[in-house]
Amino acid sequence: MCGIACLISQRTTPVEREAAVSRMIARQQHRGPDDRGLVSTGQATLGMCRLAVIDPAHGHQPMVTADGRYHLVFNGAIYNFRELQVELRGHGLHFQTNCDTEVLLAAYAHYGESCLSRLRGMFAFAIWDAQEGSLFAARDSLGIKPLYYARLRGGDFILASEINALLASRLVRREIDPAAVGDYLAWFSVPAPRTIYQGIANLPAGHCLKIDAAGRCRTRAWWHLPDPSPVSTAPTGYNDFVRALRNKLEDTIRAHRVADVPVGAFLSGGMDSSSVVGLMTATGATHLKTFSLVFDEKEYSERTYARLAAETYGTEHHEELLTGRQVAADLPQILDSFDQPTGDGINTYYASRMAHCGGVKVALSGIGGDELFGGYPSFRSLPRLARFVPCWRQLPAAWRKSAVARLRTRGARARKLADFIDSARDLHELCSLQRRVLPESTRLSLLAPEARRITLRQGPHHPMLDDFVFDLLGADSFQTISAWELRTYMADVLLRDGDVFSMAHSLELRVPFVDSVLIEWLWSQPRAFKCQPGSPKSALADAVADLVPATIRSRCKQGFTLPFARWMRTELRPFLEETFSAVSLAACPWLDAPAVTREWQRFHRESDPRDWSRVWTLAILIAFANRRPPE
Repeated sequence: MCGIACLISQRTTPVEREAAVSRMIARQQHRGPDDRGLVSTGQATLGMCRLAVIDPAHGHQPMVTADGRYHLVFNGAIYNFRELQVELRGHGLHFQTNCDTEVLLAAYAHYGESCLSRLRGMFAFAIWDAQEGSLFAARDSLGIKPLYYARLRGGDFILASEINALLASRLVRREIDPAAVGDYLAWFSVPAPRTIYQGIANLPAGHCLKIDAAGRCRTRAWWHLPDPSPVSTAPTGYNDFVRALRNKLEDTIRAHRVADVPVGAFLSGGMDSSSVVGLMTATGATHLKTFSLVFDEKEYSERTYARLAAETYGTEHHEELLTGRQVAADLPQILDSFDQPTGDGINTYYASRMAHCGGVKVALSGIGGDELFGGYPSFRSLPRLARFVPCWRQLPAAWRKSAVARLRTRGARARKLADFIDSARDLHELCSLQRRVLPESTRLSLLAPEARRITLRQGPHHPMLDDFVFDLLGADSFQTISAWELRTYMADVLLRDGDVFSMAHSLELRVPFVDSVLIEWLWSQPRAFKCQPGSPKSALADAVADLVPATIRSRCKQGFTLPFARWMRTELRPFLEETFSAVSLAACPWLDAPAVTREWQRFHRESDPRDWSRVWTLAILIAFANRRPPE
């Protein structure tokens, strides 16, 4: 795992480029404290800082081919690098290390851009072609590892693993984009390719880009979800499917355990994390360390289930009691680790810190289980709403308008329903609204006039709506909802936060459910096998029935949520009072300050437990705008 950086410029000297790239790498040092490297060639300077996980003694970057043509900086892990190494040796290539970095470089040198389809792993990398004077960069299929870039004046180009690194170069403006503010208030995050800053882009998951010798930049999608049609080799019965699924799960766990350093796991006590740890032990992991956050607030704590799983698997289990007082004290450091605002992810910050202090460099997480196996309520509620919407739209417009207006005067759930029935016409449009944080009327009221005009022009739907309608042609409702959850909330919130907060503690976070090999196989399996009515994630539970205790398999889903609803009225209140002050709001010209103040005051008058996330999302945005510039 690494932090990478690259600057291409025809106007500056190598010394000037190296100074800028050095600042970028220094700002990302937490991503790779074990090694640093820098190289200038032609009009490009590439740099990296490395967290040594595979072949720690070797793999120094930037890495260059023997002929000096290709220079690589790489962030991530290629899990099938040994198989690729054997394949490439068959083509006459030789290797000096046992590192996945060298295999990736050789694969690109031999196969070119088509090497991407051969890679199994999480990655973001950039390769400078000294012969062509071009740069190629790519991001993994599901977006586990990040890659940000910007075009500079004069046609220069800059790229890094973190936005904070781009800002540290002193070549990129730190100017918040009013359009992105509207996005953030809707989705907990800013969907790719936009970022919170004007002029800085987020390369979308499964995309690559190329800068040619003339400075032209082209981006394209290199990975798509598979054809939704069932394959002829699909299992004919449910039991056969469960056995095949178990084999696929063990395969992905083996792949994600590849490392030359200690590998641990997050263990919340839920179905997903318990399955991951159980599969790790079943595939040979020994002396396994597991990590769990617990709370004094018993309705939030999963301590009993995490301990049951740890005892079942015989792990060395670590717990950390997290309090509102601790979060309040750590907020300056947490905010400093952001490179974009996020309404989520603080749990990952603390779990990662605990794992790092517990002596592991790699930890596995259960992210992706809900998206693949139908764990979210959306898999049940949205198909029902999709059947209702056509009937609703046949009612008189005046009656519908009146009903929507009444719903918008009620609680958070009613206001969300109002957005659904007012703006959605089919399942895709319902999916595009599913992860909305603020109701549309509230979001618009919080924005200053310019930002409101931009947001009104963009409309209430997710920016990926048009892409999904075409990409998922022929998909059933389960596939459609799964795709939306995978490519929006998981990619833009869960995976992004997982990367930012784990790397803040120099921890490599791996997500075995988010594996293209597993997803491509599962995608075309019969819907009836993947989704049993009234029994979420039954396929996963049945596949690991001999591993996961029945108490955990049969318990209702409990999202891994911190007790913010309580803490925001107690230990976190001083932070919030300061954040919603007139002084703080003055740094946010794209917000309507009186409307924000009213929203904060309403939080204290009303007792809807779901309102905390809306107010917290808003507070983080304001605090982010007020933080000191990254050094």
